[in-house]
Amino acid sequence: MAKRPRIYWWAVLAIGPLILSSCRAEEVSVELGPEPATRETYFSISLGNSKFEAQLAVTSSEMSRGLMHRKSLGKNRGMLFVYEKADQLSFWMRNTFIPLDIGFFDSEGRLREIRQMYPHDETSVRSRDESIQFALETNMGWFKEKNLLPGVKIDLVAVASALRARGFDPTRYQLPRSP
Repeated sequence: MAKRPRIYWWAVLAIGPLILSSCRAEEVSVELGPEPATRETYFSISLGNSKFEAQLAVTSSEMSRGLMHRKSLGKNRGMLFVYEKADQLSFWMRNTFIPLDIGFFDSEGRLREIRQMYPHDETSVRSRDESIQFALETNMGWFKEKNLLPGVKIDLVAVASALRARGFDPTRYQLPRSP
């Protein structure tokens, strides 16, 4: 049986950087495009005459998590839940620390109703309407502060653009493919 050569790690650690520093590497320039949008990305969307920034909750895991475990939410920020088809929706506040308003929108992007939700309240807040496709969670009082009432419309072109940036096909949600 042949003997294995002994490696002295202290020598490798001591001499390795000297060997590497004597090697010259060619400079390589790589141009990176914009970072892809993620569930953490905020998108600028308008609702009537008001602008806000929203993260999209599109997948079932994003919808289940929602705004759980957050201690605050920016003044004009929220989370927009986007569903493939209209239905009656239900939300609760498990592990949610922020008092919220939730606006329920139909498939045309029209605000149908606004409800309040309180921290840690696990009682379901269900939309009255069965034709709801989008839900927007914001800080409690945001809709009132902006004077946004049922009937105002969310910019569905911006929602479609945000979905595309996240890698989702807007037509899957009955939204236009291009603006």
